[in-house]
Amino acid sequence: MLQGRKWFDRMQPQTLQIATWLLYINGFFLLVELFDGGGVLHYFRERYGFGIFLGLAIVASYVVGAYLMANERKLGWKISVTAAATPFVLTYVAYSQLSAPLRYRLFGASLISFAFDVALFALLLHPQSKEHQRIWYH
Repeated sequence: MLQGRKWFDRMQPQTLQIATWLLYINGFFLLVELFDGGGVLHYFRERYGFGIFLGLAIVASYVVGAYLMANERKLGWKISVTAAATPFVLTYVAYSQLSAPLRYRLFGASLISFAFDVALFALLLHPQSKEHQRIWYH
């Protein structure tokens, strides 16, 4: 028992719980995308020699960030925020190299994927999430 607090006082808010699940799910689908093709990670894998390592590092950042965040580590939250920002950067870089219109550079090929990326980023940076990780994570 925590000193003076009940166990349920320390539970993660829904924003962080949902973000943790989205990180795990996105990590799985990014791994599939990396090897199966059709996405930005596959583009980097095919175009550059270091692309496979970049893709695996990004997939690992999703999974490690989620795991550490679930175990209340500040480093996990920081890794998760960085991982959640990578789709925006990689999409912009990949579509810029292809000289695609601005719409593709900003949103990618799928607005649904973009919406989930924005949702994950918003969940991690929500004031309730930031306050919880500031107080409880170590």
